[in-house]
Amino acid sequence: MLSAYLERARADKPLWLPELREVFLADESARPLTLRLKLHDGSMRDFACAVPRWETEEERRFSAEFLYACVYNILAVYSGRVLRLFFDTSDGELCALYDSLADVFQLCETKRHGYGKVVSIAARIAAGSGGGAFRFEKADLSEYTPLNEEKAEGASVPLEDKLREVCGRASGLALCGVDVGGTDIKLALSLDGRLVCTKLFDWNPAACQSAEEIIGPVVLLVRLMRACIGPERELPMPPELTKALEEAVKKDVPLSAIRETVEAAERLYGTDRFPLDGVGVSYPDIVIGDRILGGETPKTEGLRRNTALDYEREFHKLSGLREELLKLCRPGGAVRITNDGNMAAFTAAMELAHGADAAALKDGVIAHSLGTDLGTGWLTAEGTIPALPLEMYDLILDLGSFPSRAIAPRDLRSTRNENSGLPGALRYMGQAAAYRLAYRRNSALLEGFTARDGEALTIAMEPQDMRKPCLEHLMQLAGEGDADACEVFRDIGENLSAVTREMDYLLHPAAKSRFLFGRFVKRPKVFRLLEEGFQRSVGDVTLIPSDEGIANTPLMRELAQSKDATVAQFGQAVGSIYFAVT
Repeated sequence: MLSAYLERARADKPLWLPELREVFLADESARPLTLRLKLHDGSMRDFACAVPRWETEEERRFSAEFLYACVYNILAVYSGRVLRLFFDTSDGELCALYDSLADVFQLCETKRHGYGKVVSIAARIAAGSGGGAFRFEKADLSEYTPLNEEKAEGASVPLEDKLREVCGRASGLALCGVDVGGTDIKLALSLDGRLVCTKLFDWNPAACQSAEEIIGPVVLLVRLMRACIGPERELPMPPELTKALEEAVKKDVPLSAIRETVEAAERLYGTDRFPLDGVGVSYPDIVIGDRILGGETPKTEGLRRNTALDYEREFHKLSGLREELLKLCRPGGAVRITNDGNMAAFTAAMELAHGADAAALKDGVIAHSLGTDLGTGWLTAEGTIPALPLEMYDLILDLGSFPSRAIAPRDLRSTRNENSGLPGALRYMGQAAAYRLAYRRNSALLEGFTARDGEALTIAMEPQDMRKPCLEHLMQLAGEGDADACEVFRDIGENLSAVTREMDYLLHPAAKSRFLFGRFVKRPKVFRLLEEGFQRSVGDVTLIPSDEGIANTPLMRELAQSKDATVAQFGQAVGSIYFAVT
């Protein structure tokens, strides 16, 4: 059996982890294994697994990679304090695999890479909660007893009622929503229940060398939104300043010009004439308790490479974003921050609560944001966002595709994520997947957008950042019916189904819909292609585009009617406005 899988992998064919796990669990000759995770809050989760028997060294390495991938995915989604493995401890080969885990996941290292990434995240979360270092434990399978299943109690107040109450609170306040992405920052300002303005600012956080370079633009742009309250409150303002504010919210205005305009407004009125009541932030990293705790995403690549800084200390400064934004709010104001995937789920739920199909909220909401990266979020039926990393973009899904895996991660043809060096989901969905799959299907699709970085083939960043234009080009071709471009997005949809199957195994969500946000959704033709590919492998889960069709709240309806912005692009920024007052 393993020899046939390896033959497929050498032929650059994918071997999907969820399918392999099901086959091995059904194989009576495989070695049974149960993994029990102790989470940071002390709760427990069990995961059934089985390791196939091998005959050759290559098969042994493949079996080891299968186990490492299962462990990695559990920790990427949950993090935790202890992972105990129950297996036949008289099996010397399995014991050797268990003994390798500490080295593979670099438990004793301080600077980790690859599989060790999830251990670094566990350490940062533990530091915030007072927990100890992560560790592995083993026990014989004879000692295993199933966990007592806790039955979830029904919500005392329906989720739609909770969300409608949040919407009502937002109607009389000055609120700013911020959607921080990998290639741009989107902002929306509401005042007394009206959508006043939106702002799109292009940036490249992966090139930032310090925490201030990441925090600074976000804070300045929120200051710009706050300054825009002045004309709305009919404060006397020189015509030239009014015009400068109108220009500053347009696209492609440099930070220097924005700063000059903001400082002029603040000199005129001070900083307390138009305070914000709250700021909601959608941030592309692990966020628990309004604190940014992950630190292993591509967005902090520049910080990691800056040898003049202590990375842990520098990254810790990002957790100060909330305090910086609170300075822009009135006393008692609120700043709420969550992961971009969770914000997508919250936004979808908010719109459902105000639509005709509010009953669809009874099982909670799961959403993905497809753009620079893959974000995944989950709002439970009780209205809570689980305090979990949910690093789905980094999941290991494909244990095959050996030739593509051998290519350096910085090369667009590689299946390996740049931040971990492992074959992660990011290279199968999102922007990087579009580049890789386009080149694989027909390299001419990327003509004019690529550059050479040594031996690596990349999307050109100089003299112009071509990442967004390249994706727009591919979506345009697909919209025009180009056969190769269409297959690129069908393939991404099919790959998304692998995330769904892995999520079902790890989290057992009851929700059978997946809401999609981001640039991939703004073109109906591209969404339909994603849906076609998704349905190749998953038949009982539906994809729903988060576009003008879900616009039900007052602010989202205004956004849908805007000539300058779309729901697909700015939906999470508007959702962040409502999140600010949760």
